[in-house]
Amino acid sequence: MRWRKPSLTRPQTRPWARLRIRRDDGSATIWAALTATVLCALFAVVLALGQVVTARHRAAAAADLAALAAAAHALRGESAACARAAETARAQGARLLRCAVRGEIADVRTSARAGPFAPTALARAGPVPPTPRR
Repeated sequence: MRWRKPSLTRPQTRPWARLRIRRDDGSATIWAALTATVLCALFAVVLALGQVVTARHRAAAAADLAALAAAAHALRGESAACARAAETARAQGARLLRCAVRGEIADVRTSARAGPFAPTALARAGPVPPTPRR
């Protein structure tokens, strides 16, 4: 048997083996890019949800405090009570949307903006009616 020098120009592999290897070239890059995109989208949704929750809590706290302020100044008249409620809501980073005072009871609606979101909250404050004793 005579020794032959191997060819350096062409690898000694089967043609179907080369096709199988070439079909998978770059697939890990595509999967990594797809995974990174999905994770970024999920992170954006979580951040948006955090903004909404923060704005909702801010609006609710501002509504509660504004209603208490309006109820505390209800005897001075509706305009004075609602002016105090607007000042209190503004100090909390919210905006007073509606204020109504009937007797000593104040109904307030506020809105707090956080990014593109502006949730609203309602609150009512006034004296506690006496409970009948048995």
